Amino acid sequence: MKGRMTKSEARDFKARWAAVNLAELRELQTTSMEQKVRQLAALMASAEVLGWKEALASEEAEVRERWNELRKKYLE
Repeated sequence: MKGRMTKSEARDFKARWAAVNLAELRELQTTSMEQKVRQLAALMASAEVLGWKEALASEEAEVRERWNELRKKYLE
């Protein structure tokens, strides 16, 4: 493995990631809402299949409690 990156290599690296980011942005902009909803549903289903549902539910209660505390502070 090579040690340090040259300035030229760093510029090339940065340019490649800029191209990747642009491609991702364009993909997100052209993806239909229907497709985005299907992708979200697949992610949510995978959480259940992977056994994360209970862990997420326990964290959800904690997050709700934090929001309630923030809401109380804000309304004071």
